Amino acid sequence: MSGEDRCSEMSEDDEGPSPSDLTNRNRNGDSCSPFPDQVLENVLESVLCFLTSRRDRNAASLVCKSWYRAEALTRSEVFIGNCYAISPRRVTDRFRGVNSVVIKGKPRFADFSLLPPDWGAHFTPWGTAMADAYRALEKLYLKRMSITYNDLALLACSFPVFKELVLVCCDGFGTSGLAVVASQCRQLRVLDLMESDVADDEVDWISCFPENETCLQSLIFDCVDCPINFEALEQLVARSPSLRKLRLNQHISLWQLHRLMSRAPQLTHLGTGSFSPSEVVSQNDQELNYDSAFAACKSLVCLSGFREIVPDYLPAIYPVCDNLTSLNFSYANINDEQLKSVIRHCRKLQIFWVLDSICDEGLQAVAATCKDLRELRVFPIDAREDIEGPVSEIGLQAISEGCRRLQSILYFCQRMTNAAVIAMSKNCPDLVAFRLCIMGRHRPDHITGEPMDEGFGAIVKNCKKLTRLAVSGLLTDKAFGYIGEYGKLVRTLSVAFAGDSDMGLKYVLEGCPRLQKLEIRDSPFGDLALSSGLHHYYNMRFLWMSSCKVTRRGCEVIARQFPRLVVEVFNSEEQEGRETGDYIGTLYMYRSLEGPRADAPEFVHIL
Repeated sequence: MSGEDRCSEMSEDDEGPSPSDLTNRNRNGDSCSPFPDQVLENVLESVLCFLTSRRDRNAASLVCKSWYRAEALTRSEVFIGNCYAISPRRVTDRFRGVNSVVIKGKPRFADFSLLPPDWGAHFTPWGTAMADAYRALEKLYLKRMSITYNDLALLACSFPVFKELVLVCCDGFGTSGLAVVASQCRQLRVLDLMESDVADDEVDWISCFPENETCLQSLIFDCVDCPINFEALEQLVARSPSLRKLRLNQHISLWQLHRLMSRAPQLTHLGTGSFSPSEVVSQNDQELNYDSAFAACKSLVCLSGFREIVPDYLPAIYPVCDNLTSLNFSYANINDEQLKSVIRHCRKLQIFWVLDSICDEGLQAVAATCKDLRELRVFPIDAREDIEGPVSEIGLQAISEGCRRLQSILYFCQRMTNAAVIAMSKNCPDLVAFRLCIMGRHRPDHITGEPMDEGFGAIVKNCKKLTRLAVSGLLTDKAFGYIGEYGKLVRTLSVAFAGDSDMGLKYVLEGCPRLQKLEIRDSPFGDLALSSGLHHYYNMRFLWMSSCKVTRRGCEVIARQFPRLVVEVFNSEEQEGRETGDYIGTLYMYRSLEGPRADAPEFVHIL
């Protein structure tokens, strides 16, 4: 339901009063204005409909009871940053006109196998509550949640105008659940499955979409590992004239991609699938003109996929490169020369993801061409710590000198220097996110042998807009002192294998007033460091500490002092059987209006 539609409805206090109730009479019998409180709430509802920022709405709801009530009545979108921070019923009781819901579940370190299977984050209680309260629900976005077939079936039959389902890093479901959604959600516009674990139930879910013209605008299934019915997919694409985003899995060959592109030249976002020919291909297929297929997609601005790439076919994408603003090569094992042949055409590129197989020379080519680049991610093709990585400070410095509008970078490497990081801080002052992952524990500046303190210090000093920071390499407490002193806008901080005493974490907790998410692994911080954040924990979304020097007793002290903080301790699979002495394996601490959760498995101890 849109904000305008919601404003046209009566507010919570509008029960259809008679005309005589709407006015008061003064002593002379003259009419007076309507009740001031009611007028105020009506005005507020009209104004709040135009307030879209979550933070602005949250601030408005804290002004007074009238604002609190009016804000709840006009909110159409709900964002839950931690599924255990609040109960589903509390949400549905307060916000009754919602048509869009975002829920996040497991902490981010679940992506690195640091969270045991079956830890939780089940969608079932949320689905049950929303099925009763939000019949007009149109959009659902879940991240790191466990969602079952029954959940998807309930969703499909409970929301008659449901239009968008996005599942990111989710698990617990399979192709049979997708089939239910495809067959019963007749107005479905978006079905996006990204980095999710989808089980093969041997169900042909692609064939379950309506046989007539569909409303599909986005279909993303590149994470689905099982083969799909290509004939049904081709027919689905042909009867989806509004389709703009299509990302295919690795079972789609290059000749099949050609056929799909000919059916949907209107695409703006394309995930290519394997980008290699099938093992069995006819003579006609060998003669296909792939260049012309890409050339016909004149609206294409985002290209990804390339999961089993045959580099000889890369020239086929040249016709669209000049238009691209986003290019994802994070699955493409290509070298620097193969990249150069493509990147020299990509002058409008703003987002670029790539493997480090392109080496420093490839990054230099990016820097020379992509002057408007805003986001760069460089992933390792081999994440072992004991190898000589193909990218280094040379590539980072080249990017900083050539791409001065850069706002976000994630950079995996095995060696780095303070000088290169300092150069980036000066050349790219608009950085909002800086994540440097130096693989290998406690690695110093590989030229000077000094800690990486000055490099990260320069980032927080010179990048005044910085809100997300990930640090690694050999770091002393001095680096954390810089973060506490200058990182006043930092909201998310990730620390791995860094620091040398409790003082480092103390500097951060006492100096970063906007810190919301703090993730720490394999660092020397203990109970003293933990206790230094007592003033701040209620304002944070969560704190994660794994393989640190925190004891159970230290965690119990926190739990006793703050009853609305949930303090969970457990061991990950990696930590099981490891000798830890008095130290706990993992601490996961978060604020909650509900107290401890009821679905904690046996291996999770809530203090």
